[in-house]
Amino acid sequence: MNLEQFREYCIQKPHVTEHFPFDNETLVFKVSGKIFALVNINSFQFVNLKCDPERSIELREQYDAIRPAYHMNKKHWNSVSVYSDLENKLLIELVDHSYNLVFQSLPKKRRDELALG
Repeated sequence: MNLEQFREYCIQKPHVTEHFPFDNETLVFKVSGKIFALVNINSFQFVNLKCDPERSIELREQYDAIRPAYHMNKKHWNSVSVYSDLENKLLIELVDHSYNLVFQSLPKKRRDELALG
């Protein structure tokens, strides 16, 4: 998967916006203002994704390409190596997991508004 494919996958999800809130290199994807993915557009070596803490531990033990995210809460965020033996299918699954975790953490009223909108 290349950067443009990753970007297209993220922005096609409902209510997703993209921003550069930190600098001109870190592309941030948000759902209703909450971050679910970050990527450096110059290197595209890693993607930071939110993850359930228990699943994070399992993934880190199972895959060398998944480790605690740099500059993020390591309990809830993983860095996933894009150029590894990790299959794109798993990367897509982890993007979906991150998006769903963030979406489900929104207040019910906001989730309902987005569902109607």
